[in-house]
Amino acid sequence: MTTELVTNIGQLITNSPGVDTRPGSERLGILTDAAILIEDGQIAWLGAASAAPAHALAADTVTDAVGACIIPGFVDSHSHIIFGGDRSAEFEARMSGQKYSAGGIRSTVAATRAASDEELRARTRGFLGEMLAQGTTTVEIKSGYGLSLADEARLVRLAAEVTSEVTFLGAHVVPAEFSGRADEYVDLVVGDMLDACSPHARWIDVFCETGAFTPVQSRRILVAGAARGLGVRVHASQLGPGDGVMLAVELDAASVDHCTYLTEDDVQALAGSNTVATLLPGVEFSTRQPYPSARRLIDAGATVALASDCNPGSSFTSSLPFCIAVAVRDMGMTPAEAVWAATAGGAAALRRTDVGRVIVGARADLAQLTADSYLHLAYRPGVPLIRRVWKDGVAVSVSA
Repeated sequence: MTTELVTNIGQLITNSPGVDTRPGSERLGILTDAAILIEDGQIAWLGAASAAPAHALAADTVTDAVGACIIPGFVDSHSHIIFGGDRSAEFEARMSGQKYSAGGIRSTVAATRAASDEELRARTRGFLGEMLAQGTTTVEIKSGYGLSLADEARLVRLAAEVTSEVTFLGAHVVPAEFSGRADEYVDLVVGDMLDACSPHARWIDVFCETGAFTPVQSRRILVAGAARGLGVRVHASQLGPGDGVMLAVELDAASVDHCTYLTEDDVQALAGSNTVATLLPGVEFSTRQPYPSARRLIDAGATVALASDCNPGSSFTSSLPFCIAVAVRDMGMTPAEAVWAATAGGAAALRRTDVGRVIVGARADLAQLTADSYLHLAYRPGVPLIRRVWKDGVAVSVSA
């Protein structure tokens, strides 16, 4: 058994309600002048540094946090980081006034199909390295840029090499070869493609949106995935109001993502459900769409998560600190709400209790800031603020 005592933590964000009750940050469960004992990748003890037990003081390694803030590692519950090609020209066109639509996905499909396994592996590891350096320790990865039986199976297999949070998104859009034959493509998705992909995946997802899949098609796909033991996730209400949110709630989806255009019925349905509303600020930043109102959802009682949606078309950022800053600036969130949403909220969207919190028994996935308060994540946008990252109790990324 290996042990590490991290001490002299100026501010420890536990996400454990009741630990701290200062106004505005109750959910963060803040401890000050704190310490953490890590044993074999898990949190074994935490509390006031002055009250550290004898066995903690005798740890194999003692790390001085020099008064800095430590938070749970970020949980990025929505990413598309296995892909080939580049869509910077599409981004330039949007910045010149063109409107975003779902059709650009097909250009990435062609590039991804042409890429080798090793090319895709190398690129994915690069994005994971970016994420880790910015404090993200848990990442969900979707397929969806293969859209053929062989390529979708290849993408979920490659994703499963680097994360347990793999989502089969064969229903991203209808591929070009099935143009005008969407129902035939759905037949493939719910049949042979799902059979090939489900052994490598934990989740099934669908883009329930105009230009992608109808509510009827989406229901068929999600029900088929659930019948094979996959959890349900939904892309919905990104381009306009629709039936996707209600479908997600009806099917007890773990998360419905985007939620840019919500009706009052959508908001109330989410507030009365177990489905997390996952907001993706990088998308609105990159597409110049209106930002969703996190304030409206939170005030209604819905659970909100923040994720990067890292992808080559509509949100090519791997930085959850950036997403936090945008959510605070433009989506009505307080800094405390945004940090919670990027940690515990992301864990809720993945229905995980072992990440996103600093409690005894949780995985020791932690990020030490260069600052003494979590407020700096929103207060200093664009500034590298991660000093050290622990993944499963091992310091895996340490800045100078």
